[in-house]
Amino acid sequence: MLLILFTLLLVVSSFLEAKQKDFYTFKVVNIRGKLVSLEKYRGSVSLVVNVASECGFTDEHYKELQELQRNYGPYHFNVLAFPCNQFGQQEPGSDKEIESFARRVYSVSFPMFSKIAVVGTGANNIYKYLAESSGKEPDWNFWKYLVDTNGKVVNSWGPSVSIREIRPYISDLVRQIILKKKDEL
Repeated sequence: MLLILFTLLLVVSSFLEAKQKDFYTFKVVNIRGKLVSLEKYRGSVSLVVNVASECGFTDEHYKELQELQRNYGPYHFNVLAFPCNQFGQQEPGSDKEIESFARRVYSVSFPMFSKIAVVGTGANNIYKYLAESSGKEPDWNFWKYLVDTNGKVVNSWGPSVSIREIRPYISDLVRQIILKKKDEL
């Protein structure tokens, strides 16, 4: 009887712990190979994007993502880029090559992470969480997830939705942060 009660308690405890997980509770490897806690981005808005260097969407998205980062980041907002080679094999390079390309061609200043899988059995846990939370799984490069200050997935968009189209959502969330900070003063 005691064993059954203990087992039940463990199951309930692990269920509650899993339910409390949010985007910012994950740890990931950055593009330079260092383990990073996403907790450092809590309190800001994040746009999480699976990027690719050789895609038809690359030029437009990288330019607009960098513009977003320049306009809103890094205190209230960050683009968080996750290179992925699963769609059309359009991100074939090493992490070092990907970082060099993004910084040289697009002057990228937003955080970039190590190349990962975003779908299928080998998908990184962070993308499993994003897909489960939003009900939408990436089906191509430049899939975008908008995450609020508390790590909740607010919305997601495919690659055919431009950054300009989602900018108002980001602007609204950033405005909320600024107004909240003014109220606290």
